[in-house]
Amino acid sequence: MDNLGFLSIEFFGNTIQNYIISISVIVLGLIFKGLISSALRRFLFKIVGDSKNKDGKSEFDNLLKKPITYFLSLLIIYLAFNMLSIPDTLNLVSSDEFGLRMIFEKGFLLLLVSSIIYIILQSVEYVGLRLSQRAAKTESKVDDQLIPFAIEIAKVLVVIFGILIILGNIFGIDITALAAGLGIGGVAVALASKESLENLLGSFTIFFDKPFTVGDIITIGGITGVVEKVGFRSTRIRTFDKSLVTVPNKNLINTELDNLSLKPVRKVKTDIGLTYDTSVDQIKNIVADIQNLIDDHPNTNKDGVVRFLEFGASSLDVMVLYFVNSPDWKLLIDTKQDINYKIIEIVKKHNSDFAYPSTSVYLEKQ
Repeated sequence: MDNLGFLSIEFFGNTIQNYIISISVIVLGLIFKGLISSALRRFLFKIVGDSKNKDGKSEFDNLLKKPITYFLSLLIIYLAFNMLSIPDTLNLVSSDEFGLRMIFEKGFLLLLVSSIIYIILQSVEYVGLRLSQRAAKTESKVDDQLIPFAIEIAKVLVVIFGILIILGNIFGIDITALAAGLGIGGVAVALASKESLENLLGSFTIFFDKPFTVGDIITIGGITGVVEKVGFRSTRIRTFDKSLVTVPNKNLINTELDNLSLKPVRKVKTDIGLTYDTSVDQIKNIVADIQNLIDDHPNTNKDGVVRFLEFGASSLDVMVLYFVNSPDWKLLIDTKQDINYKIIEIVKKHNSDFAYPSTSVYLEKQ
Protein backbone atom coordinates (compact mmCIF):
# COMPACT_ATOMS: atom_id res chain seq x y z
CA MET A 1 0.00 0.00 0.00
CA ASP A 2 2.95 2.32 0.70
CA ASN A 3 3.84 2.08 -2.99
CA LEU A 4 0.51 3.70 -3.83
CA GLY A 5 1.10 6.65 -1.59
CA PHE A 6 2.01 8.79 -4.58
CA LEU A 7 -1.65 8.69 -5.59
CA SER A 8 -2.38 11.10 -2.75
CA ILE A 9 0.01 13.73 -4.08
CA GLU A 10 -1.91 16.85 -5.10
CA PHE A 11 -1.48 19.06 -8.15
CA PHE A 12 -3.68 22.10 -8.68
CA GLY A 13 -6.03 21.04 -5.90
CA ASN A 14 -6.55 17.44 -7.10
CA THR A 15 -4.75 14.20 -6.29
CA ILE A 16 -3.06 12.01 -8.86
CA GLN A 17 -5.76 9.44 -8.15
CA ASN A 18 -8.45 11.93 -9.20
CA TYR A 19 -6.60 12.67 -12.41
CA ILE A 20 -6.23 8.95 -13.20
CA ILE A 21 -9.94 8.33 -12.57
CA SER A 22 -10.88 11.30 -14.75
CA ILE A 23 -8.65 10.16 -17.62
CA SER A 24 -9.96 6.58 -17.23
CA VAL A 25 -13.54 7.81 -17.55
CA ILE A 26 -12.67 9.60 -20.79
CA VAL A 27 -10.81 6.60 -22.25
CA LEU A 28 -13.50 4.08 -21.26
CA GLY A 29 -16.18 6.46 -22.49
CA LEU A 30 -14.54 6.75 -25.89
CA ILE A 31 -14.14 2.95 -26.08
CA PHE A 32 -17.71 2.08 -25.11
CA LYS A 33 -19.46 5.14 -26.57
CA GLY A 34 -20.36 3.28 -29.76
CA LEU A 35 -21.85 0.34 -27.87
CA ILE A 36 -23.82 2.59 -25.52
CA SER A 37 -25.04 4.66 -28.47
CA SER A 38 -26.21 1.51 -30.27
CA ALA A 39 -28.02 0.30 -27.14
CA LEU A 40 -29.77 3.66 -26.71
CA ARG A 41 -30.86 3.67 -30.35
CA ARG A 42 -32.29 0.17 -29.99
CA PHE A 43 -34.17 1.26 -26.87
CA LEU A 44 -35.61 4.37 -28.55
CA PHE A 45 -36.46 2.39 -31.69
CA LYS A 46 -38.62 0.06 -29.60
CA ILE A 47 -40.57 3.15 -28.46
CA VAL A 48 -41.07 5.00 -31.76
CA GLY A 49 -39.94 2.48 -34.37
CA ASP A 50 -41.69 -0.17 -36.41
CA SER A 51 -40.24 -3.66 -36.06
CA LYS A 52 -42.06 -4.79 -39.23
CA ASN A 53 -40.22 -2.23 -41.35
CA LYS A 54 -36.76 -3.64 -42.15
CA ASP A 55 -35.51 -0.37 -43.59
CA GLY A 56 -36.83 1.59 -40.61
CA LYS A 57 -33.92 0.68 -38.33
CA SER A 58 -31.29 2.04 -40.72
CA GLU A 59 -33.31 5.26 -41.25
CA PHE A 60 -33.65 5.62 -37.48
CA ASP A 61 -29.91 5.08 -36.96
CA ASN A 62 -29.06 7.68 -39.61
CA LEU A 63 -31.26 10.27 -37.87
CA LEU A 64 -30.34 9.50 -34.24
CA LYS A 65 -26.67 8.54 -34.43
CA LYS A 66 -25.29 12.08 -34.43
CA PRO A 67 -27.47 13.61 -31.65
CA ILE A 68 -26.97 10.58 -29.36
CA THR A 69 -23.21 10.79 -29.96
CA TYR A 70 -23.28 14.46 -28.89
CA PHE A 71 -25.30 13.58 -25.79
CA LEU A 72 -22.94 10.77 -24.74
CA SER A 73 -19.87 12.92 -25.37
CA LEU A 74 -21.27 15.58 -23.04
CA LEU A 75 -22.00 12.96 -20.37
CA ILE A 76 -18.46 11.61 -20.63
CA ILE A 77 -17.06 15.12 -20.23
CA TYR A 78 -19.34 15.73 -17.25
CA LEU A 79 -18.40 12.48 -15.47
CA ALA A 80 -14.70 12.99 -16.16
CA PHE A 81 -14.48 16.57 -14.91
CA ASN A 82 -16.85 15.86 -12.01
CA MET A 83 -13.96 13.88 -10.50
CA LEU A 84 -11.88 17.06 -10.38
CA SER A 85 -12.31 20.24 -8.41
CA ILE A 86 -11.32 23.77 -9.27
CA PRO A 87 -8.30 24.89 -7.20
CA ASP A 88 -9.11 27.31 -4.41
CA THR A 89 -6.09 29.36 -5.41
CA LEU A 90 -8.07 30.65 -8.41
CA ASN A 91 -10.47 32.37 -6.00
CA LEU A 92 -13.48 31.75 -8.23
CA VAL A 93 -16.88 32.77 -6.90
CA SER A 94 -19.57 30.11 -6.38
CA SER A 95 -21.90 29.01 -9.17
CA ASP A 96 -24.67 31.08 -7.55
CA GLU A 97 -22.85 34.27 -8.46
CA PHE A 98 -21.90 35.44 -11.92
CA GLY A 99 -18.44 34.22 -12.82
CA LEU A 100 -16.54 31.44 -14.52
CA ARG A 101 -18.18 28.70 -12.42
CA MET A 102 -21.65 29.89 -13.39
CA ILE A 103 -20.69 30.29 -17.06
CA PHE A 104 -19.21 26.79 -17.26
CA GLU A 105 -22.05 25.15 -15.34
CA LYS A 106 -24.91 26.81 -17.17
CA GLY A 107 -23.14 26.52 -20.52
CA PHE A 108 -22.72 22.78 -20.01
CA LEU A 109 -26.37 22.34 -18.96
CA LEU A 110 -27.44 24.36 -22.01
CA LEU A 111 -25.50 22.03 -24.33
CA LEU A 112 -26.85 18.95 -22.53
CA VAL A 113 -30.50 20.02 -22.75
CA SER A 114 -29.98 21.12 -26.37
CA SER A 115 -28.66 17.65 -27.26
CA ILE A 116 -31.76 16.07 -25.66
CA ILE A 117 -34.01 18.41 -27.67
CA TYR A 118 -32.03 17.44 -30.78
CA ILE A 119 -32.70 13.74 -30.05
CA ILE A 120 -36.42 14.39 -29.62
CA LEU A 121 -36.59 16.42 -32.85
CA GLN A 122 -34.89 13.64 -34.82
CA SER A 123 -37.26 11.09 -33.27
CA VAL A 124 -40.21 13.23 -34.39
CA GLU A 125 -38.64 13.40 -37.86
CA TYR A 126 -38.46 9.61 -37.98
CA VAL A 127 -42.10 9.29 -36.91
CA GLY A 128 -42.95 11.70 -39.74
CA LEU A 129 -41.09 9.51 -42.24
CA ARG A 130 -42.98 6.43 -41.06
CA LEU A 131 -46.34 8.15 -41.31
CA SER A 132 -45.46 9.61 -44.73
CA GLN A 133 -44.58 6.14 -46.02
CA ARG A 134 -47.92 4.81 -44.80
CA ALA A 135 -49.78 7.78 -46.27
CA ALA A 136 -48.13 7.18 -49.66
CA LYS A 137 -49.84 3.76 -49.77
CA THR A 138 -53.33 5.23 -49.37
CA GLU A 139 -55.44 6.67 -52.18
CA SER A 140 -56.25 9.89 -50.31
CA LYS A 141 -53.90 12.83 -50.82
CA VAL A 142 -55.09 14.65 -47.70
CA ASP A 143 -52.88 12.64 -45.37
CA ASP A 144 -49.87 13.26 -47.65
CA GLN A 145 -50.43 16.98 -47.08
CA LEU A 146 -51.42 16.82 -43.41
CA ILE A 147 -48.57 14.68 -42.05
CA PRO A 148 -45.66 17.03 -42.98
CA PHE A 149 -47.67 19.95 -41.57
CA ALA A 150 -48.37 18.06 -38.31
CA ILE A 151 -44.69 17.10 -37.98
CA GLU A 152 -43.68 20.75 -38.37
CA ILE A 153 -46.14 21.73 -35.62
CA ALA A 154 -44.74 18.98 -33.37
CA LYS A 155 -41.18 20.23 -33.96
CA VAL A 156 -42.17 23.81 -33.16
CA LEU A 157 -43.83 22.67 -29.91
CA VAL A 158 -40.72 20.66 -28.94
CA VAL A 159 -38.51 23.70 -29.53
CA ILE A 160 -40.87 25.99 -27.57
CA PHE A 161 -41.01 23.63 -24.58
CA GLY A 162 -37.25 23.15 -24.77
CA ILE A 163 -36.67 26.92 -24.69
CA LEU A 164 -39.05 27.25 -21.72
CA ILE A 165 -37.17 24.52 -19.85
CA ILE A 166 -33.83 26.19 -20.59
CA LEU A 167 -35.07 29.61 -19.49
CA GLY A 168 -36.81 28.33 -16.35
CA ASN A 169 -34.43 25.66 -15.05
CA ILE A 170 -31.04 26.77 -16.34
CA PHE A 171 -31.26 30.54 -16.33
CA GLY A 172 -33.81 30.78 -13.51
CA ILE A 173 -36.20 33.05 -15.40
CA ASP A 174 -39.77 33.30 -14.08
CA ILE A 175 -41.78 31.83 -16.97
CA THR A 176 -45.05 33.27 -15.64
CA ALA A 177 -43.67 36.80 -15.57
CA LEU A 178 -42.15 36.25 -19.00
CA ALA A 179 -45.51 35.13 -20.39
CA ALA A 180 -47.16 38.25 -18.96
CA GLY A 181 -44.49 40.41 -20.54
CA LEU A 182 -44.99 38.70 -23.88
CA GLY A 183 -48.72 39.36 -23.57
CA ILE A 184 -48.05 43.06 -23.28
CA GLY A 185 -45.60 43.09 -26.15
CA GLY A 186 -47.58 40.59 -28.21
CA VAL A 187 -49.34 43.28 -30.19
CA ALA A 188 -46.05 44.82 -31.26
CA VAL A 189 -44.64 41.42 -32.20
CA ALA A 190 -47.79 40.59 -34.18
CA LEU A 191 -47.56 43.85 -36.09
CA ALA A 192 -43.88 43.27 -36.81
CA SER A 193 -44.57 39.76 -38.08
CA LYS A 194 -47.75 40.56 -39.99
CA GLU A 195 -46.71 38.75 -43.15
CA SER A 196 -45.60 35.65 -41.22
CA LEU A 197 -48.98 35.51 -39.48
CA GLU A 198 -50.79 35.94 -42.81
CA ASN A 199 -48.82 33.05 -44.25
CA LEU A 200 -49.55 30.90 -41.19
CA LEU A 201 -53.27 31.64 -41.42
CA GLY A 202 -53.04 30.95 -45.14
CA SER A 203 -51.68 27.47 -44.42
CA PHE A 204 -54.66 26.72 -42.16
CA THR A 205 -57.01 28.03 -44.85
CA ILE A 206 -55.42 25.69 -47.39
CA PHE A 207 -55.90 22.70 -45.06
CA PHE A 208 -59.51 23.44 -44.19
CA ASP A 209 -60.75 24.84 -47.53
CA LYS A 210 -58.68 22.34 -49.58
CA PRO A 211 -58.31 24.28 -52.85
CA PHE A 212 -55.61 21.70 -53.63
CA THR A 213 -53.71 18.83 -52.03
CA VAL A 214 -50.18 17.51 -52.33
CA GLY A 215 -49.71 15.97 -55.78
CA ASP A 216 -52.20 18.26 -57.55
CA ILE A 217 -51.20 20.25 -60.63
CA ILE A 218 -52.00 23.93 -60.10
CA THR A 219 -51.47 27.23 -61.87
CA ILE A 220 -50.86 30.31 -59.74
CA GLY A 221 -49.84 33.48 -61.55
CA GLY A 222 -47.38 32.38 -64.21
CA ILE A 223 -46.39 29.21 -62.34
CA THR A 224 -47.69 25.76 -63.24
CA GLY A 225 -46.49 22.64 -61.49
CA VAL A 226 -47.08 19.84 -58.98
CA VAL A 227 -47.61 20.69 -55.29
CA GLU A 228 -44.88 18.95 -53.29
CA LYS A 229 -45.31 20.35 -49.78
CA VAL A 230 -47.50 22.75 -47.83
CA GLY A 231 -45.64 24.31 -44.91
CA PHE A 232 -46.24 26.94 -42.24
CA ARG A 233 -45.08 29.85 -44.36
CA SER A 234 -45.05 28.67 -47.94
CA THR A 235 -45.99 25.99 -50.45
CA ARG A 236 -43.45 24.30 -52.70
CA ILE A 237 -44.37 23.68 -56.33
CA ARG A 238 -42.28 21.55 -58.69
CA THR A 239 -42.63 22.94 -62.21
CA PHE A 240 -42.47 20.74 -65.30
CA ASP A 241 -38.93 21.92 -66.04
CA LYS A 242 -38.00 20.55 -62.56
CA SER A 243 -37.58 23.94 -60.88
CA LEU A 244 -38.74 24.16 -57.25
CA VAL A 245 -40.79 27.32 -56.71
CA THR A 246 -41.67 28.51 -53.20
CA VAL A 247 -44.92 30.51 -53.02
CA PRO A 248 -46.04 32.31 -49.80
CA ASN A 249 -49.29 30.82 -48.53
CA LYS A 250 -51.03 34.20 -48.40
CA ASN A 251 -50.55 34.52 -52.18
CA LEU A 252 -52.23 31.16 -52.71
CA ILE A 253 -55.41 32.26 -50.95
CA ASN A 254 -55.46 35.85 -52.23
CA THR A 255 -54.75 35.11 -55.91
CA GLU A 256 -56.83 33.24 -58.48
CA LEU A 257 -55.67 29.64 -58.48
CA ASP A 258 -56.47 27.04 -61.14
CA ASN A 259 -56.38 23.44 -59.92
CA LEU A 260 -55.77 21.57 -63.15
CA SER A 261 -56.04 18.19 -61.42
CA LEU A 262 -59.73 18.82 -60.75
CA LYS A 263 -60.49 19.32 -64.43
CA PRO A 264 -62.19 16.30 -65.99
CA VAL A 265 -60.63 17.29 -69.34
CA ARG A 266 -57.77 19.45 -70.65
CA LYS A 267 -58.46 21.84 -73.53
CA VAL A 268 -56.09 22.12 -76.48
CA LYS A 269 -56.49 24.89 -79.06
CA THR A 270 -54.18 25.51 -81.97
CA ASP A 271 -54.32 27.15 -85.40
CA ILE A 272 -53.03 25.56 -88.59
CA GLY A 273 -51.87 27.89 -91.33
CA LEU A 274 -52.26 26.49 -94.87
CA THR A 275 -50.72 28.05 -97.94
CA TYR A 276 -52.90 30.35 -100.06
CA ASP A 277 -52.67 28.04 -103.08
CA THR A 278 -54.78 25.45 -101.21
CA SER A 279 -58.13 24.98 -102.98
CA VAL A 280 -61.53 25.04 -101.30
CA ASP A 281 -61.98 21.29 -101.80
CA GLN A 282 -58.60 20.62 -100.26
CA ILE A 283 -59.49 22.75 -97.22
CA LYS A 284 -62.83 20.97 -96.81
CA ASN A 285 -61.15 17.55 -96.98
CA ILE A 286 -58.42 18.58 -94.54
CA VAL A 287 -60.98 19.99 -92.07
CA ALA A 288 -63.13 16.84 -92.34
CA ASP A 289 -60.20 14.47 -91.82
CA ILE A 290 -58.88 16.39 -88.80
CA GLN A 291 -62.40 16.46 -87.32
CA ASN A 292 -62.62 12.68 -87.69
CA LEU A 293 -59.14 12.34 -86.19
CA ILE A 294 -59.95 14.18 -82.95
CA ASP A 295 -63.41 12.59 -82.68
CA ASP A 296 -62.04 9.04 -83.04
CA HIS A 297 -58.88 9.48 -80.96
CA PRO A 298 -59.02 7.28 -77.79
CA ASN A 299 -57.82 10.13 -75.54
CA THR A 300 -60.31 12.81 -76.67
CA ASN A 301 -64.06 13.32 -76.37
CA LYS A 302 -66.64 14.24 -79.04
CA ASP A 303 -66.65 17.97 -78.25
CA GLY A 304 -63.77 18.84 -80.54
CA VAL A 305 -64.27 21.46 -83.26
CA VAL A 306 -62.28 22.00 -86.48
CA ARG A 307 -63.18 25.03 -88.64
CA PHE A 308 -61.65 27.17 -91.36
CA LEU A 309 -61.92 30.59 -89.70
CA GLU A 310 -59.46 33.21 -90.88
CA PHE A 311 -57.72 34.65 -93.88
CA GLY A 312 -54.36 35.34 -92.32
CA ALA A 313 -51.69 37.69 -93.58
CA SER A 314 -49.81 34.82 -95.21
CA SER A 315 -51.95 31.73 -94.51
CA LEU A 316 -55.43 30.23 -94.53
CA ASP A 317 -56.02 29.58 -90.83
CA VAL A 318 -57.84 26.46 -89.60
CA MET A 319 -58.76 26.32 -85.90
CA VAL A 320 -58.35 22.94 -84.15
CA LEU A 321 -60.00 22.69 -80.72
CA TYR A 322 -60.29 19.43 -78.73
CA PHE A 323 -60.38 18.10 -75.17
CA VAL A 324 -58.15 15.41 -73.68
CA ASN A 325 -60.02 13.10 -71.32
CA SER A 326 -57.61 13.41 -68.38
CA PRO A 327 -55.94 16.12 -66.28
CA ASP A 328 -52.67 14.17 -66.46
CA TRP A 329 -49.98 16.39 -67.97
CA LYS A 330 -47.97 13.57 -69.55
CA LEU A 331 -51.06 12.13 -71.25
CA LEU A 332 -51.88 15.65 -72.49
CA ILE A 333 -48.54 16.24 -74.19
CA ASP A 334 -48.40 12.69 -75.58
CA THR A 335 -51.89 13.14 -77.10
CA LYS A 336 -50.96 16.54 -78.57
CA GLN A 337 -47.87 15.05 -80.14
CA ASP A 338 -49.78 12.12 -81.65
CA ILE A 339 -52.48 14.38 -83.09
CA ASN A 340 -49.90 16.85 -84.45
CA TYR A 341 -48.09 14.05 -86.28
CA LYS A 342 -51.35 12.88 -87.87
CA ILE A 343 -52.35 16.44 -88.83
CA ILE A 344 -49.09 16.75 -90.78
CA GLU A 345 -49.90 13.47 -92.56
CA ILE A 346 -53.44 14.70 -93.39
CA VAL A 347 -52.18 18.01 -94.85
CA LYS A 348 -49.54 16.23 -96.95
CA LYS A 349 -52.07 13.61 -98.07
CA HIS A 350 -54.26 16.32 -99.62
CA ASN A 351 -51.29 17.89 -101.45
CA SER A 352 -51.28 21.05 -99.35
CA ASP A 353 -48.60 22.52 -97.14
CA PHE A 354 -48.11 24.69 -94.08
CA ALA A 355 -47.63 28.39 -94.64
CA TYR A 356 -44.91 30.51 -93.14
CA PRO A 357 -44.71 34.32 -92.87
CA SER A 358 -44.03 35.75 -96.30
CA THR A 359 -44.54 38.92 -98.34
CA SER A 360 -45.35 39.18 -102.05
CA VAL A 361 -44.15 42.28 -103.88
CA TYR A 362 -45.78 43.28 -107.20
CA LEU A 363 -44.00 45.75 -109.47
CA GLU A 364 -46.26 47.77 -111.76
CA LYS A 365 -44.83 49.18 -115.00
CA GLN A 366 -45.96 52.72 -115.82
